[in-house]
Amino acid sequence: MGDALSTDVLIVGAGPFALSAAALARERGMDTQVVGRPMAFWHERMPEGMLLRSGTDWHLDAAGVHTFEAYLRERGLSRDEAVPIPLALFRDYAEWFRHAKHVPVRREHVLDITQRDGGFDAVLTGGGRIRARAVVAAPGVGYFQRVPGWAAGVPEARAAHSGDLVRFDALADRRVLIVGGRQSAYEWAALLAEHGAGRVDIVHRHPVPRFEAVSWKFFDDYVEATVQTAGWWRRLTAVEQKAIVTRCWQAGRGTLEPWLPARLNPGVVRVRPDAEVVDAHGGEGGAAVRVTLSSTESLTVDQVVFATGYAPDLGRVPYLAGLLDRIATREGFPLLDENFQASVPGLYFTGFAATRDFGPFLGFVKAAPASATVLVRHLRARLG
Repeated sequence: MGDALSTDVLIVGAGPFALSAAALARERGMDTQVVGRPMAFWHERMPEGMLLRSGTDWHLDAAGVHTFEAYLRERGLSRDEAVPIPLALFRDYAEWFRHAKHVPVRREHVLDITQRDGGFDAVLTGGGRIRARAVVAAPGVGYFQRVPGWAAGVPEARAAHSGDLVRFDALADRRVLIVGGRQSAYEWAALLAEHGAGRVDIVHRHPVPRFEAVSWKFFDDYVEATVQTAGWWRRLTAVEQKAIVTRCWQAGRGTLEPWLPARLNPGVVRVRPDAEVVDAHGGEGGAAVRVTLSSTESLTVDQVVFATGYAPDLGRVPYLAGLLDRIATREGFPLLDENFQASVPGLYFTGFAATRDFGPFLGFVKAAPASATVLVRHLRARLG
């Protein structure tokens, strides 16, 4: 297997939070190795034609130079031409950012991480090893898909989480049930209709969400406070935290994009609010799935799509298995200090995994530069 490559910082993952942290760490003079496939979730778990909810002021650069707006200027695109932001455009920005910041990525996976002599040893899929003084883990939400208990009654071939069903041509003329009522549920329904689905039923337990434009400018204060005040989120009272959680929920989940309704072909898409699935069976051997709703209605469908979000569970992240018994957790999240460091010294988490201890806005790309600033500042002080 040969000698291990030594580095200051190993970053596991190559999504927005990982690339943001890697760029800043390198700019701060730390030898940094990134292992993963660049923007893999964005390439493999998001459908072509998807439109993002972010603004043009959301970017990856903690230094504020290689921003999304700087990318647009270089490409000769105006803000109006970019909004709503197509998925492909932001992916291209991330690649532009990575090259501008000279962040190489080893396009393989970390299989296992162990502690040794105050540092970490990582084994890679290609057989190589990396010896790192510190590790930044950026596990994407793809590890944490959530599905309801009754999903066990639907054959695997007939069921998929929205993060696994991102190509729709095979569902032309088919009957599709989407479980969930937030942005992904409605956008997947629009895309399915546009790809020729025969019928799409959206079922969710709450009323139909509002469809209206949302300003995300209120994130700015939260992100700035995260950078300027150590442990800002955890210093808030429970009442103050709840108010922020509610505000983020109302913007991110209670309100959907205004361009969606026009794309929900009423001849194909039917919305069934205030209802839930109480039973699902069948689907074996090519047969259809029979679904019973709490409204007593029954549906016959060819495919079930779970747009049911994500729930944290570090046990689902394979490369953490060797450290899991020493990582303190709560509600599936790692317990982090005010610098994003876990209970294992030298191990840091960023992105979705940090939302419990840093606030719900840490689940949005907008917070990537702030997260990078805080944890790299601590890394620099720790590593010298």
